[in-house]
Amino acid sequence: MLSFFKLDTIKENAFQEGVQIWTDSSKVKRFKKLLINAEEILSKLQPNQKINYDDVLRKMIDAWKKNGERPKILIHSCCAPCSTYVLEFLSQRADITIYFTNSNIHPKVEYERRKYVQEKFINDFNERTGNHVAFLAAPYLPLDYFAKTKGLEKEPECGKRCSVCFEMRLDLAAKKAKELNFDYFATALTISPHKNSQVINQIGLMLQKTDDFPYLPADFKKRGGYQRSIEMCKEYDVYRQCYCGCVFAALQQGVDLVKVVHDAKQALKAVEDAKFLTENEGNVAIEN
Repeated sequence: MLSFFKLDTIKENAFQEGVQIWTDSSKVKRFKKLLINAEEILSKLQPNQKINYDDVLRKMIDAWKKNGERPKILIHSCCAPCSTYVLEFLSQRADITIYFTNSNIHPKVEYERRKYVQEKFINDFNERTGNHVAFLAAPYLPLDYFAKTKGLEKEPECGKRCSVCFEMRLDLAAKKAKELNFDYFATALTISPHKNSQVINQIGLMLQKTDDFPYLPADFKKRGGYQRSIEMCKEYDVYRQCYCGCVFAALQQGVDLVKVVHDAKQALKAVEDAKFLTENEGNVAIEN
């Protein structure tokens, strides 16, 4: 029994025994076997070598398989399309929770539409595949995003503003994963050919150090991942938005935000109407 041991002794022997210790009020809260860390692979590469993060991910997956491990991963997802192939690929190898934390999205009604589409895709994916992917949404706090990006409003797409946005959302994912005792945090952002996977993974690895929690690197667009995501959007009838999310990029790209609001409202209204009809189907039948 754990109570027969002194906590200090457990701490001293933890690394040798391959376990990690969490303490709370001088009690052992949780302990588990340490899974492979990305740094174990990255430390073997040549200095200044461009990193193939898809290879890093697959080496980590090989280590899980070799050790009979199925990790719990909290994956930040910006939208349903970006999560499609990511879930198809990783749900075979890990227990996945999608974390929808995207306060950069403007306007709010578009945020609500994307959140709904994300959750619906997960439900449809689970139903078709027999998986048990979970969904978790963070509060919508756009003022936090505007505070983080103050002074960067005129930055071009893929510039410094985007890096700040990536860091904000991945930091929230890392903290939530740590809070809920996941094994890794990750992001689906690298599925997009419009996003710099080197920058995204460098941010994730930086947060691994500052948040003291393991990051799972990836480059999901590789090996046909992006093309497969397009195919899955067609298969699942997933809404694909016309801009990344923030108001600054939307204006730079000439996106008609009035139309975005109109379309989002119409889409959400259709959802509510369908829900109402389903819930009242029995009553309608009786009246007829």
